[in-house]
Formats: sequence, structure tokens, C-alpha cells
Amino acid sequence: MPADATTEPGSFRDRDSRVVVADDDVLRVLSERGAEDWHALAGSPLLERLIAEGKLVGTEEVDASAAGPAAGVVEGGAAAVLRHERVPFVSYPYEWPFGMLRDAALLQLDLELSALDAGLTLKDATPYNVQFRGSEPVFIDVGSFERLREDEPWAGYRQFCMLNLYPLLLQAYRDVPFQPWLRGSLDGISPREAAGLFSLRDRLRRGIFTHVALHARLERRYEEREGGEVKRDLKKARFKPELIKANVQRLRKLVARLSWKAGDTAWTGYRAQNTYSDADDAAKADFVRAAAAERPGGLAWDMGCNDGAYSRIAAEQADTVVAFDSDHPTVEALYRSLREQCDQRILPLVVNLADPSPGLGWRGRERRPLEDRGRPDLVLALALVHHVSITANVPLAEFLDWLHGLGARVVIEFPKREDPMVRRLLSGKREGSNADYDLAVFERDLEDRFTVDRREELPSGMRVLYLVRPAG
Repeated sequence: MPADATTEPGSFRDRDSRVVVADDDVLRVLSERGAEDWHALAGSPLLERLIAEGKLVGTEEVDASAAGPAAGVVEGGAAAVLRHERVPFVSYPYEWPFGMLRDAALLQLDLELSALDAGLTLKDATPYNVQFRGSEPVFIDVGSFERLREDEPWAGYRQFCMLNLYPLLLQAYRDVPFQPWLRGSLDGISPREAAGLFSLRDRLRRGIFTHVALHARLERRYEEREGGEVKRDLKKARFKPELIKANVQRLRKLVARLSWKAGDTAWTGYRAQNTYSDADDAAKADFVRAAAAERPGGLAWDMGCNDGAYSRIAAEQADTVVAFDSDHPTVEALYRSLREQCDQRILPLVVNLADPSPGLGWRGRERRPLEDRGRPDLVLALALVHHVSITANVPLAEFLDWLHGLGARVVIEFPKREDPMVRRLLSGKREGSNADYDLAVFERDLEDRFTVDRREELPSGMRVLYLVRPAG
């Protein structure tokens, strides 16, 4: 193993299954107990079927010596080492639209049902165990499978509620965005917190009384009792596999029925209602297509992607496109469209670039900042600069500094002050505000940081496109 191999910080919570990353290899180092659970999974028909169906990340066992010095990350040393397929880009539940979180929840429930049939279970039920290949969810935590223990309930139920069910219920029933809640706590929403978020009338809705109110009541009853005593009480209840399976099936039916009517915002349908002429649209599409074709492959970011029209153009050449937008309904609509098309090239995320996902968790390393999860080869910053500069009040020079730090080629669009959208944004500002938002200033700052390979003014004369690469 290369000397620069690093242990994935987010994997420390499972002491029997640690992930190590080295170059393009993603390895999982298993303790003796972890290896026993893995061999129970590998010895069943379940593993091959789930990988073939795309529900489980590609996994193979390799020689334990492949772990090298990293063998010591689990107690007793490596009893087995697995090599996993690498997902194109790591995303987190607080960046997903409603449909992505629901599909991730359904995948976990389906896997639990399949595991029960094979005499196994999932010891975890966190959406962080799911990643997306475009619009396709895939389970990545092979170490979560363990042998089913007699008379014990599903260990992942509480975690499933806190990180999957409660956020979905909050969005579906109260139209409250779940992303800030999940970003605010990696543990999710506790039963007691959830109970305080729903009214008495809400208890008549599916799932609220059983999984929220009753769950919170039971937790209050047991909160002062010792864990061992609670565990003995649960074993006395004799949770047979048939009972667990019936409960998981009911939970799956509930989640599958949840829906969110996103409604319209200023940005849903924006492309159909904006002030672009047909000539501007065509010129812009040609510019992006040419830029993407210059260096095919790799990772592209489409920042402020809206309906994903330019993400789709970039995806004609890129291996993967990560499409960001801060407007949840717009990203939800994009995800639904991509899912209908079974698109595995474009990953849609809810991200506000003026407040992007930071490092979170233990020492701020369990969940990595956006730019640390895969540097792009091409960045699209279309119809974006004026929102970052005027709406979010980020100085243009600082935004360009951040773009430069990504080390990628950039297609960037500058709407002039005469542009109708820019005038609208400035109309609510004091006279003289955002003085740095000026074409001459922008071009000077751009050329200080980048080499401009191409410049094109759109036919309307209101906007200018640039293809640039970091200088030096």
C-alpha cells in the first residue's frame, strides 16, 4: 500500500470496519468479528445479487497484506481486507433534495428486508451509508451487514427514524426543509425533538403517532434505566425475524407514500421565463459544448445549475457532472427528471455557494467540505456571478479567488449592469452599492488570476462569456 494511504475519518465509529483510501483504491479493513460478518454475507447469494442489481457498491476480498501498515486501524489487526468500487463524488444527506433522501431510505429498507431473508441484518440505518451514481442510490457500507441475533429487534430502527424518516416527514407534512436540521446535527432529529415539531392534529397523519409520538414516549420511559436492563427487556419481547420483517415492510410502505409538493419559487421554470433571446441561448449552449469538448472526461461542476440544461451539455463529454443549486424545488425537479431517465452522469445537489457545506463531525473531518471531495476539471459558472456578488454581497475578487483555488478551467458568464436581472437585483440596493460589479473591474480581476482562452459577447450585448484557466 502506498505510504500516503489515509484512513477515512468518517469510518471510525465502526471499530470492526475501517475504510482506508490510497490513490484510486478504497479498502475496508475488517477485524476478526467484522470478517465473520463479511464471510456470512459473502457466503450467501445476497452479495452477488445486490452488486449485480446496482444496490450495493462493487466489492471483492483481497489479500490481507494489501492493508500494509493500515492493518492496525482495527483491533487485533486485519482479519480481512475488501476493495470497493469508487463512487464518482461523495455527497451528504444535507445536500440532497427530498426525492434523493426518500430513495436512499427506501434502499436501506429494501436491503434490510433482503438481509433478513438471508439470516442477516443491518446494524446501521444512516443515509450516510448511501451514495449516488447520478440519480441511482448505492449502498456503500458493506460492514453494516451482520448476522441476525436471536430475539433482538432491528438495531437500526432509531437511527433510521432520526436521519431518514423524521426529516422526510418534516418536509412532506410541514413543508420545512430538512437540510439545515441534518447539517446542524450528524445524529439527525431525536424522537423528542420530532415530537415537538408536529402538532396534535399531525398525529392523525400516517406514521406520526407510531414512529414519533409513541417513540418519544417510550424513550422518556427508558431514559433513566441502564442500557443492559433495557436490552434484557427487549429480548424478553422476543423479536422474531417475521416480526422485524413485518415492521420494516410497514415502514417501507409509509416512506414510499411520502411526497412533497415543492411548489413554485422564483427559480422554478426560470429558463422558460428569463430574458434570454433564442440567439443568446444558442450561443451560450455552443460555447459550453465547445469548452467541454476541448478536454473530454473528468469531473465537471455546474454551479447554479437551475434545470440542468448546461449540466446535460457538459455530461456529453464529462464522466460526471455535479450540478449545484440553492433552490430546493428546482433541484428536486431536476432529480425527478434524471431519475426518470435513469441518468447516472449528473448528480444534483442543494448547495448554496455563498454558504457551502463545511467540514462537520469529530474535529470537523467526518464530513468533508465541498471542495475537498473531488476537485473539478471544468467549472460552469453561468448566470451566477451577479447572484453571488449582488444578492450574497460576496466581493467579486473573493469569488474569483475561490474559483482560482479550485484549479480548474472555468466557463464564467458576466451579466452587465444593464442586464434586466442585474437591474432587478440592484433595484433594492442603495445608490452606489456593489461598485465592484462592473465589467471593466471584473475583467481586470479575472485576468489577474486566470488566462482568458476565449471571450464572447452574447448577441443581446447584455452578457459576456469567458473560458479561462488558472494563470501560472
